[in-house]
Amino acid sequence: MTKYDVIIAGAGFTGLSAALELLDLGLKPIIIEPDTQPGGLAGCFEVNGTQLEKFYHHWFKSDEYIHELASRIGRSEDIIYRSTKTGSYFANSIFRLSKPWDLLGYTPLSMLGRFRLGLLVLQAKSVKDWRTIEKLSAEQWLRSNCGDEVYEKVWKPLLKGKFGDFAPEIGAVWMWNKLALRGGSRDKSGGEVLAYFKGGFAELSRRMAKEIEARGGRIELGNRVRGINLEENRFIGVETDKGARSADAMLATMPQPVFQQLVKGHVDPGYYEQLGEIDFLGNVCMVLELDRSLSDTYWMNVSDPGFPFVGVIEHTNFEPPASYGGSHIVYLSKYLPTDTDMFGYDRDEMLSFAVPYLSKMFPEFERSWVKDAHLFKSEFTQPIVRPGYSDLIPSLRTPIDGVYLSTMSQIYPEDRGTNYAVRQGLEAAKAISKDLEKVKFEAVQAGR
Repeated sequence: MTKYDVIIAGAGFTGLSAALELLDLGLKPIIIEPDTQPGGLAGCFEVNGTQLEKFYHHWFKSDEYIHELASRIGRSEDIIYRSTKTGSYFANSIFRLSKPWDLLGYTPLSMLGRFRLGLLVLQAKSVKDWRTIEKLSAEQWLRSNCGDEVYEKVWKPLLKGKFGDFAPEIGAVWMWNKLALRGGSRDKSGGEVLAYFKGGFAELSRRMAKEIEARGGRIELGNRVRGINLEENRFIGVETDKGARSADAMLATMPQPVFQQLVKGHVDPGYYEQLGEIDFLGNVCMVLELDRSLSDTYWMNVSDPGFPFVGVIEHTNFEPPASYGGSHIVYLSKYLPTDTDMFGYDRDEMLSFAVPYLSKMFPEFERSWVKDAHLFKSEFTQPIVRPGYSDLIPSLRTPIDGVYLSTMSQIYPEDRGTNYAVRQGLEAAKAISKDLEKVKFEAVQAGR
């Protein structure tokens, strides 16, 4: 049985980035991934010969780690920057919100409300230390900064649409980060500029995987870590669907609830319970292939409490339809508990459910426009970021010697995303390398 230095459970961007960094540090990693392709939540499927993300993805101009990663593997020229248009759906009407002055035409708000909404990004940028607002809820922070009118008509429906019954519990830091991040991804005219990778995120993850294996690492797709093996509370390997794998350390990048079950019986009750303190929402995402465009808007926020989807994202107003054989691509996204009826819908049920709402938003839309539809689900997609969230986050180093945890729920004060997944992978690899060096040094000293 081949011995590796580090086993990485999960081939998302955290796992792939960690593997590349470990190789730079002189360690040999093996990645074990249950899916048949790398990329994690940025995994793709094929549309007319082109790979397309199952769940919508883009980068911001300020996403430094992902840009550095592309440069590291010699593919920085494949990052494409494009201006996008943003809108809002409220009270059966669509409003343009791409640039600051578009707020002047946002008639659902009074003139004072429009002014206060426009100032919110500047107020978010003025927060230099997120700890100063961490004990506040998003509602408290938003009401204090932009008033009751703006909160009730803009932010409350968005938070409700995104988080459902968890909306009142969302922390101010989550909201602050979203505003500060989008505000930092604008051009000189105030328009939003986003980034995409030529060939899609699947192409980037594929190139990362190819680089890992070319340098002596290994990736086992279609395999799952089922258990961990310990010797005197020290990690020595894992059990997988394809047999045992041994190593000196393991980096777990799977969702935190999955890791919690993996270490059950191997950790004390206090740590086990801590792993369960963060709640999650799942996501259902319907991807439509249309024969024509719905609008010229890329990102349509939904501020209508009667509309079941938090956003309508027309991907081909970002990456051109020519990339997908002329099809127009639309994502319909909904975050929700996994025990709801909607999470259980199949593809046809979801399409029948969605069509009347799309027809209401876009009166000219007809079901005959739909060339094909695809439905994807993820059980642990959005952690619930409450006030005081930093107290809930488990550390990278777990109570088991040699076992490390790096998941989306540990990304904070930022929210989940490939950029921060890369950062976490790099940080985890450096910590693991440092610890293994110490273990080896102590072993040598003991041998003397």
